[in-house]
Amino acid sequence: MLSKLMRATMLGAAAMLAPALLALAAFAAASDYRFELANARPAGPGKTDVAVRLVRVRDGRPVPDAVIFQTRADMAPAGMPTMTGNVAPQSAQQPGTYRFQVDTGMAGGWALTLSAKVQGEPETVRATVTFNAAQ
Repeated sequence: MLSKLMRATMLGAAAMLAPALLALAAFAAASDYRFELANARPAGPGKTDVAVRLVRVRDGRPVPDAVIFQTRADMAPAGMPTMTGNVAPQSAQQPGTYRFQVDTGMAGGWALTLSAKVQGEPETVRATVTFNAAQ
């Protein structure tokens, strides 16, 4: 049998460790999130409106209010990674959906690469979403 002193010591140590373990469990990794293509539509000559959703992998729920701080569009899927297009953010109508207008100078497969910070998470979420541009 454990003495009262040993039991009290073990309970005290567990009580001190519990908040630290809970804090570690509260942080998700960047791999716990993903970007999905919502749609890609022509937006005029040489332009495509692209909407992406940022979702939490474990439950598929949208993640609103992420800060997307880096974007890049290129034709790597069509074998032309040096063919790039400007990316301009647009307003989104739904939480967790992020819209961009991409200068797609030619039809074909395009890749939109994104870097985002999710509020409360220490890691950067990075992903590439592919879409087809029609001219």
